[in-house]
Amino acid sequence: MTGTGVGTTDTADEAGGKDTTDRAGGARRPSRPSRPSRLPRVRGFAPWPPEGSPVSPKKEGKALRTGVPRSAHRTFDPDPGRPDAVSAVLESNAGRIPELTPLRVGRMAAGPFAFLRGSAGLMAYDLARTPMTGIGTQICGDAHAANFGLYGDARGDLVIDLNDFDETVHGPWEWDLKRLAASLVLAGREAGADEDTCRAAARDAAGAYRRTMRLLAKLPVLDAWNAIADEELVSHTDAHDLLGTLQRVSEKARSNTSGRFAAKSTEPDEDGGRRFVPAPPVLRRIPDAEAAAVTASLEAYVGTLGEDLHPLLARHAVHDVAFRVVGTGSVGTRSYVVLLLDHRGEPLVLQVKEARPSALVPHLATAGFTTAPVAHEGRRVVLGQRRMQVVSDILLGWTTVEGRPYQVRQFRNRKGSVDPAALAADQLDDYGRMTGALLARAHSHSADPRLIAGYCSKNGELDEAIATFAVVYADRTEADHTDLLAGIRTGRVAAETGV
Repeated sequence: MTGTGVGTTDTADEAGGKDTTDRAGGARRPSRPSRPSRLPRVRGFAPWPPEGSPVSPKKEGKALRTGVPRSAHRTFDPDPGRPDAVSAVLESNAGRIPELTPLRVGRMAAGPFAFLRGSAGLMAYDLARTPMTGIGTQICGDAHAANFGLYGDARGDLVIDLNDFDETVHGPWEWDLKRLAASLVLAGREAGADEDTCRAAARDAAGAYRRTMRLLAKLPVLDAWNAIADEELVSHTDAHDLLGTLQRVSEKARSNTSGRFAAKSTEPDEDGGRRFVPAPPVLRRIPDAEAAAVTASLEAYVGTLGEDLHPLLARHAVHDVAFRVVGTGSVGTRSYVVLLLDHRGEPLVLQVKEARPSALVPHLATAGFTTAPVAHEGRRVVLGQRRMQVVSDILLGWTTVEGRPYQVRQFRNRKGSVDPAALAADQLDDYGRMTGALLARAHSHSADPRLIAGYCSKNGELDEAIATFAVVYADRTEADHTDLLAGIRTGRVAAETGV
């Protein structure tokens, strides 16, 4: 069964028993009349007593098992019309800077896990043809195992959460969970873990997602919203074997700041400020007109921030702008670093990164999910990130440069990440449980956790199904990676490796 976004907030009808569409997208039924009240209904708030279906969200979720058994999620049968790996990569390169696409292909060619990281659109094509409950939520769209990590909050403390939202959309919760599980299998294989260990990591990620969603469903809404603080995460997910790795990543993250980046990547200029030092092909200077356009766009960016932050930026001056290549999936998009200095010469570096349409959008209609037009892709990314993270970068905003949408954020905001492909075998399942729990928390911000928890239930049937899917899809990704290497050898697609 596919759906049109179950779990979205229903449009509130006026009190008095108007029909409302039930969560599962089925027939309309009369709602229960609200009790008399001297207070008016307020848009944006829930009615009291709750209107709509007389069935609880938990029971609604449970009822979905009839149409989509949890065991059905093990299924993956490649569609006959599925694009081959090289065609998918070439299509995803459209609109990128041509001279950088060989670098992107080279990074994807590094291994099957790297290929998966760069092929969110191809996996969305596949996922759109797998069983779905129709429950919708804000999804990351690219929730592979390397897109979780540490970053600094406004007070400089470190938090751990999802940290990449280029593809974020409203879509099926299953897509994020299946992408995470498949990526854990691929990362484990790359690390040399045996198949039982890789499968266990995928199963444990699904299990942690299920158990965390059940926990959140039982809590008061405010408590659930901020649940599983980072200091509780290891205990909640029984990820004690990861403690040493997390400590090392945390220590490294604390020094991963604008100041350190500026010390390595800038030099004094003739005006007493600083400027970027080219380090091609990753960091390069740009023409004055291009730098001026990026700088001018920051005025609109400031307008997307809260007014309380305006004095913070007003105490920094713009000193230089450079082009900097980032990521795997993002290679070939336009991305700039902007050097700001305060009155003491202390740096703050912003990243101005092009925001392309989500690679998932063409496939959501196939899955039965409607997508609203997006006025600004940078705004889409920022709002999606704010919806999914417990704490977001205070300087997260968006702007437009020469007609193209961009997101803006702090660069090197004490970021740190665990390389899942470098974990020991006894750590991989710990990491799976930790990321599964974080994903559940992120999804619960925009979907009622009672609904998803009702579907997932207490037993491990869903966990086993997701693990089976993950192994099968990892095999498919390895075949895709082999096809990409063949395309590079025959000259069908150009690649620059080792960068």
